[in-house]
Amino acid sequence: MRGAAMSLSAAASGFVVFLLSVSVVPGQDVWGVTYTSTEICALKGSTVDISCTYGYPSRINDHDTEVEKEIWFTKMNGNEFVDLRTDSEYSGRVEYSCHYKNCTLRITDLRESDSAEYKFRFITNLSTGKYTGSPGVTLSVTDLQVQVSRLLVYESYNWVDLKCHSSCRLPDHLHYVWYKNGQKIWRRTSSFSVYVYPTDSYSCAVEGYEKFPSPPVYAPRVPSVSVSPSGEIVEGSSVNLTCSSDANPTSSYTWYKENGNPDLQPLSKEPQLVFRSIQSSDSGEYYCTAENKLGKKTSNYISINVKYGPKPPSVSVSPSGEIVEGSSVNLTCSSDANPAANYTWYKKNQTLFQGTEGIHHFTSISSEDRGIYHCKSENQYGQIMSSPLSVDVQYAPRVPSVSVSPSGEIVEGSSVTLTCSSDANPAANYTWYKEDEDSPKASGQNFTITYVRPEHSGNYYCEAQNRRGCHNSTLHLTVVAGAGGKLAAAGTITVVLLAIISLSVFLWIRKKRASKEPSDPEERADNREQLRIGQPEEQEDLQYASVHFSTKQADPLYSNIRAGRPLRHMEQQEVIEYAAVSFNRASTAPRTRGQETREDPAALYSTVNRT
Repeated sequence: MRGAAMSLSAAASGFVVFLLSVSVVPGQDVWGVTYTSTEICALKGSTVDISCTYGYPSRINDHDTEVEKEIWFTKMNGNEFVDLRTDSEYSGRVEYSCHYKNCTLRITDLRESDSAEYKFRFITNLSTGKYTGSPGVTLSVTDLQVQVSRLLVYESYNWVDLKCHSSCRLPDHLHYVWYKNGQKIWRRTSSFSVYVYPTDSYSCAVEGYEKFPSPPVYAPRVPSVSVSPSGEIVEGSSVNLTCSSDANPTSSYTWYKENGNPDLQPLSKEPQLVFRSIQSSDSGEYYCTAENKLGKKTSNYISINVKYGPKPPSVSVSPSGEIVEGSSVNLTCSSDANPAANYTWYKKNQTLFQGTEGIHHFTSISSEDRGIYHCKSENQYGQIMSSPLSVDVQYAPRVPSVSVSPSGEIVEGSSVTLTCSSDANPAANYTWYKEDEDSPKASGQNFTITYVRPEHSGNYYCEAQNRRGCHNSTLHLTVVAGAGGKLAAAGTITVVLLAIISLSVFLWIRKKRASKEPSDPEERADNREQLRIGQPEEQEDLQYASVHFSTKQADPLYSNIRAGRPLRHMEQQEVIEYAAVSFNRASTAPRTRGQETREDPAALYSTVNRT
């Protein structure tokens, strides 16, 4: 029958084995396998023996039974059982000790991977004589661990509780050995409290088995940080920052970005800080902390420099406000980019400037420089154009251009328009003046005279003005008399000319007679009497060959006047010709404002002089 399970410990040199249950099966003349223990707990690095007894009928069908093969296994390869002696994972660490229906498996230098269910199988000379003991023996390989419970945290050390622990249930009567920084300290209990400094380490072992101590526990070492992928980091790519530290118990990690804020908020509490699509704003200094119950350490900084193409440029003009022709002006273009951008200034499609500063300088800006400007920012990761920048240059009016409409001869009674225009920024205001007059004649580009009269003749000038200055131009206007005016003028001239001719004839006759008078008074008296009483015997024949009236412009009307017949016949005929009598009208020199304007009755035609 099967015996009751019981707990005990079996120890031998180099062994740390704890038998959790034992099965005893009497009788050896039946098919079967009986394991000494069905559960075994062993410490890592120790040696364990797993034993069994087996039985079979000694004679079957008049044939003696003989055992041909004995194996221990944990797994199968297809339908084949894998003998531990041929398993590479146990190479050099496994041996069998089998004799007279007893077989023991010894495994040395136990590893945690050796934890498994072990079974025994034997094969006899009979075709049906094979048997496997199942269930097998469960082996648990454990490591002693120092458990840490934090009690108090100080600036340079922690007050903690240490406990030597195993996943197997260890007997209560065991004694323990403790080590600080590799040196044995006198502690026999499984736990105690102690001050732990960042450089301290502690481990424990079961007394008598000091060769198999627990792994030491210690505060984290200074963490190391790394970035992946290494090399250049481009905006939009995936980037991982990794923090790692040697510590036992395992550290917890926290990531920070250095920004001068004393109350830094953690970015992550994982060993890795992940950027799925890193941005330019993620550039900066990063660090991590590693912490366990024994202490805390901070890493060095790692610098992240994200490369990216230019952001949309900002453009400006300085000085701000109104730009006056002749002043010094700067156009500035700036764009966030890594690496720094190069800049190109354009006016329409014309390239004006290229460089790293992004400043286009006008030493003395002119009206031709006004217009729309653009700036391009570029580096090896991209390029982008700025929004348009309008540059408006203000300047005083240029010398105005003046004209008269209709062009050609200006006839009295017609309508005439004087026009003035000037390039100016801001737009010019226009005022018309007539020389010799103080008050302006009109405001605006156009000055219209609806009914032109001779007194409208003269010099007019237009003044173009804005807040940057003024200029003016002069126009000369001459009015030509109409048909009625010409006839009246011709009649007036005829009367004047006849009067002049009559006066001239009278003076000539008087002179002639005076030359014929006798020298004494009596003779002169007789001659006078004779003249009063009768007519001369012979009448003089007088002819006025040509009389010319000249003005500044030739007038085809009344250009020559001749006597139609002789005035009288004289005894001795004399022919006298007045070759030319010219009448020049008054000068048209410019008059100043305020002087009285006097009309010239002899004016017939006028001209327009454009200045």
